[in-house]
Amino acid sequence: MVIGLKITLRGTRMYEFFDRFVNFAAPRIRDFRGFSRDSFDGRGSYNIGLSEQTIFPEIEYDKIKKVFGMDIAIVTSAKKDEDALALLEGLGMPFERKK
Repeated sequence: MVIGLKITLRGTRMYEFFDRFVNFAAPRIRDFRGFSRDSFDGRGSYNIGLSEQTIFPEIEYDKIKKVFGMDIAIVTSAKKDEDALALLEGLGMPFERKK
């Protein structure tokens, strides 16, 4: 029984997914105020957990039989979390405001 799926995106597909995720899908998350700055792993990668796939506009809600969540890992070449944060902010990723 398959319990999961892993996909690695690189190059053009990676940038297209990131663009759609940041500009179209993320604002559709209920009560979205930005992504947490605490989800870095200490080595420059960022992890996000989503509870449902319906935030993506290309998914037709009427055709969904079951709602699935997903985990997204954004792996960068940065060695430190601060560098990765600066990179992702530069690419337009919306983070929560500093407290």
